[in-house]
Amino acid sequence: MQLGWEWARDLVHYPNGIVIFVENFNQPKMERKVRVRFAPSPTGPLHMGGVRTALFNYLFAKKHGGDFLLRIEDTDQNRFVPGAEAYIIEALTWCGLVPDEGVGFGGEMGPYRQSERKPMYKKYADALIENGFAYYSFDTAEELDELRKQAEADKQVFSYDLHTRKGLKNSLTLSKEEVEAHLQGGEHYVIRFKMPENREIVEEDLIRGRVSFNTNQLDDKVLFKSDGMPTYHLANVVDDHLMEITHVIRGEEWLPSMPLHILLYEALGISENRPRFSHLPLILKPEGKGKLSKRDGDKMGFPVFPLLWKDPETGDISRGYREDGYFPEAFINMLALLGWNPGTEQEFFCMNELVESFDLTRVVKSGARFDPEKAKWFNRHYLQQKSSEELTQLFLPLLKEKGVTADLQKLERIVGSIKERCEFVKDLWDQGHFFFQAPDSYDEKTVRTKWKADTSEKLQAITAFFETISDWKATPIKDAFSEFMTQKEWGFGAVMVPVRLALVGSSSGPDLFEIFELIGKEETIERIRKACEVIQ
Repeated sequence: MQLGWEWARDLVHYPNGIVIFVENFNQPKMERKVRVRFAPSPTGPLHMGGVRTALFNYLFAKKHGGDFLLRIEDTDQNRFVPGAEAYIIEALTWCGLVPDEGVGFGGEMGPYRQSERKPMYKKYADALIENGFAYYSFDTAEELDELRKQAEADKQVFSYDLHTRKGLKNSLTLSKEEVEAHLQGGEHYVIRFKMPENREIVEEDLIRGRVSFNTNQLDDKVLFKSDGMPTYHLANVVDDHLMEITHVIRGEEWLPSMPLHILLYEALGISENRPRFSHLPLILKPEGKGKLSKRDGDKMGFPVFPLLWKDPETGDISRGYREDGYFPEAFINMLALLGWNPGTEQEFFCMNELVESFDLTRVVKSGARFDPEKAKWFNRHYLQQKSSEELTQLFLPLLKEKGVTADLQKLERIVGSIKERCEFVKDLWDQGHFFFQAPDSYDEKTVRTKWKADTSEKLQAITAFFETISDWKATPIKDAFSEFMTQKEWGFGAVMVPVRLALVGSSSGPDLFEIFELIGKEETIERIRKACEVIQ
């Protein structure tokens, strides 16, 4: 796959005298080093959809020996949220998506925070004005609101575009002297892109194929404001150009912005090496309709953010995959298959395998439905792949919280006996708490169906027998107990469930003889005696 390109330019003349270049896509291509960027805004916690965008950028870059950049797009200072930038960096690091360049990671094409690049955007905005591709707009927010209300009353939608701009207060309708007076007077203004009339913008999206837009349906977007800050559109194009971005891989919500960005590259005379575009499908709600939101997670009990987030203003806490006990490799594996099909039956991928297998052409166009149960399934798989030693180390902090101390070798055996029943590390306690503390209650249904009139008498006989066993290991206990049961002519079913109930508090759990050994002889006998007293 060739990843760079040469452009042939054709001149297109417009009635107002403006000339722009149209790209010709059927020219031979040349190689360029792949450079992609993940460019979130620090307006809150990073949604899992944003993480997937970062992941696909990362995989594409690594697949082609390229660079993955992190750029913080903070031009909208009104929506800036303290802590959001640090959250983004920490989340990417936890996921294993470490940028080659960017905020917090260095690089030679910075600064990578747009607010620190503010001085460089003005000259591009001025160039657009000078060459007739943009214009000053002096309409106030109140005046525009009134126009929107009037349009709404007429059951229409107001848009600042080629159909309305000639009747509004801007440098296309005002004299040069009036424009200069507005500028010198310090009035608020914005610079808008002048959308050309009736032009088809055609692009070969690497995911969606051929897409086209007619400029008659597009509005004149704001590019620059009088406070010196650019909007997303201008800053995005300028930064991608200066940072030599070759491919823009972003969510489908940005697809309507693509024609404007293409026109901006042309108008600025920098389209010779402009990036190729790819637009990812949405992540949908579990029921399959609509974009997945935090509200869905709150309602159905699953996180939508990679890390826990505490809102700095309200103090509200949103759950995170990390704090909920998910492994980063499980989270990433799950995300990779939301909208991407490897073309095989394989479902479990380490990062290296994802890099090797990833292909943008196998990203689907339609939305990908999120399944919270599938996310747990992935985590269970990765938990089962971990050794008992590794899981024990992960389990230790939880035991410390519970005030439990135990021999490390013993803990590893306990973990090994119960991990098959677990999806998360925290499940190790739920499935094995009885190894560390005697039950304080007994499952009522099991008592009702399995605890017979003679059960206590039989269990007392068993405790007396246990007193005689000197080699308290699982296999010797099992052999001796089997011989004891044969001599008594008792069925195993009549006593094994009550014994387990006495030790565990329920009818389920790992191998009973392993439990005998691990909790010890004295504790085993004491628990059986206590159950006989309480239940009888």
